[in-house]
Amino acid sequence: MFEDDQKERILRKTRGQRRGIYFLPNLFTTASLFAGFFSIVQGYSGYFSYAAAAIFVAMVLDSLDGRVARMTKTQSPFGAEYDSLSDMVSFGVAPALLIYVWALNQLGKLGWLAAFVFVAGAALRLARFNTMLEVADKRWFIGLPSPAAAALVAGFVWISHDNEIIARNVLWLAWGVTLFAGITMISNIKYFSFKTINLRKSVPFMSISILVLVFALIAWDPPLVLFSCVAIYALSGFVIFGWLWWRERRRKD
Repeated sequence: MFEDDQKERILRKTRGQRRGIYFLPNLFTTASLFAGFFSIVQGYSGYFSYAAAAIFVAMVLDSLDGRVARMTKTQSPFGAEYDSLSDMVSFGVAPALLIYVWALNQLGKLGWLAAFVFVAGAALRLARFNTMLEVADKRWFIGLPSPAAAALVAGFVWISHDNEIIARNVLWLAWGVTLFAGITMISNIKYFSFKTINLRKSVPFMSISILVLVFALIAWDPPLVLFSCVAIYALSGFVIFGWLWWRERRRKD
């Protein structure tokens, strides 16, 4: 009887931990959701630079909530579901609406179809990611991560608007970037996940110097540097795909 009571108490405690709602990681998730909603409001109001910058802020906040949850051991199913719903707003709906209001609405049906492909790609990408958590290789993302895809679209709007490029002059380029981001999210192309980087491990002095240089470059021209970084990452998957294909072909030969 005593052992049964003890087991029941342990089981109730475990259930409580799994189903609990923890404040700190969900605070970052809520802040990311707010940034996504703020982007939608600013985009519809015509403040495209603010809207694009808000998506980058959401991306930073989204990268923190999971790390905070793991470091403080406050992971929960509620947090995972909340994070996915927040990502759908910030990295699915917000960037699609931003580029649609800025440019794609001028293309009629082709414009809103491209925006829908992006939204659907983000939803499918998030659903696939959630179902593959237990079996996925932690070193890689399969398909372009939705925050990076959102940053690619938002960065394109930001750099164009910042350089006073008229939307109608780059309509088809905007359409192509939107479709590329949406389709690449649901592709099988591998992208480096950065999850294997140990933040608690000591690093060489040169690493800190490079980090300082990166921050200085971002401060110098945020739209150009951020869009360039995201574009390089988006193309890196195709470089990795080509390298893996070449290595496999060479191994067979």
